[in-house]
Formats: sequence, C-alpha cells, structure tokens
Amino acid sequence: MKKRLASTIDDSTKLDRKTIERNRRIHMKSLCHQLGSLIPPNLKPPKSKLMLGQQDQLDLAARYIKHMRERIEKLKRQKEQAMLNQSSDRKMLDKNVDTKLPILELRDLGSGIEVMLVSGLNKTFMLYEVISVLEEEGAEVVTASFSTVGDKLFYVVHAQVKISRVGVETTRVKDRLQEFIAPLEIWPEEDV
Repeated sequence: MKKRLASTIDDSTKLDRKTIERNRRIHMKSLCHQLGSLIPPNLKPPKSKLMLGQQDQLDLAARYIKHMRERIEKLKRQKEQAMLNQSSDRKMLDKNVDTKLPILELRDLGSGIEVMLVSGLNKTFMLYEVISVLEEEGAEVVTASFSTVGDKLFYVVHAQVKISRVGVETTRVKDRLQEFIAPLEIWPEEDV
C-alpha cells in the first residue's frame, strides 16, 4: 500500500513539474514572439529567406537594443550641446534685444497681415489700440494673443484684409504702429 501511495505521489509531482515546465516554455515562446515583433521589419530578413529561429531573433533583438541605446546616448549628447548653444545664443539675444525694446515686425501675407510686438514688462501698451489701428487701416483681426517670457511680453496679431480689392497698405500700418509705440522708448527703465 505504501509503495502504491508513494508511486502515485511521485507520478503526480512529475506531472506537476511537467505542466509547470510546459507552461514556462509556452510563456517564454510568447515573450520571444513579442520581442521579435518589436524589431523593425527593415532589420529582419526578407520573407523569401528562411524564417529566423528563436536564437537568431534573440541575437537580432540584442543588437537592435544595443544600437538604440547608442543612438539614445548620441541624441542626448546632441541635445545637451544644442541646449548649451541655445542658452548662450539666448543670452546674447537677450542682451541685444533689451537695448532695442520695443520691437515691431509686420509681415504682409497677401490677403492678411501678421503683427509681432515685443516689449519689456515695464513698457506695456494696450493691445486694443494695436487692433484699432489695424481695423482703421482696413484689416479685420482674426486672432490676437500675448505671452510673457521672462521679462518680455510678446504680442501676435493676425488680421485679414476686409476688402480684397482695396487691401491694406502695410507701410502705413507700420508707420502708425511705430508712432504708437515710439513713446514707449522714452519711458525710463524701472528696476524690479
């Protein structure tokens, strides 16, 4: 009786181990298939050649991961270099821009105008006055926005021509806006 009971226990533990091992193999095969599906198709051999074996897929995936890590490191170095360059360029630009504030730029877009104004926080003006000048000159404002970056205010106004035959005389608009913002240039700088 004891032999029979021991043999049944041994058989059941062998079956359990076999089942566990089979499930482990199925799980590993599924993971290998998932890994293989993540490899870009251009790195895999053409369909006309033999399908890659599991070991070949693992080797290809390992090479791809190594390649991507190297690429990430290279891109990080490029980003850091670009950030350094941008930072030094921005400092130079800030020094140059501070002495030339406010800045007015007008772009004639054919059937529209884009107005960009940059001023310091202590040299502000009313956006509605810029819009009024545009409308008086025959343009209809489509969008107007402003944002604050550091100690500067950036205004952007997009307008379109009300009557396409007449149009808008960009130089006249620029002159009027220049007169409008000119008093800002004589305002004293306030230390914050």
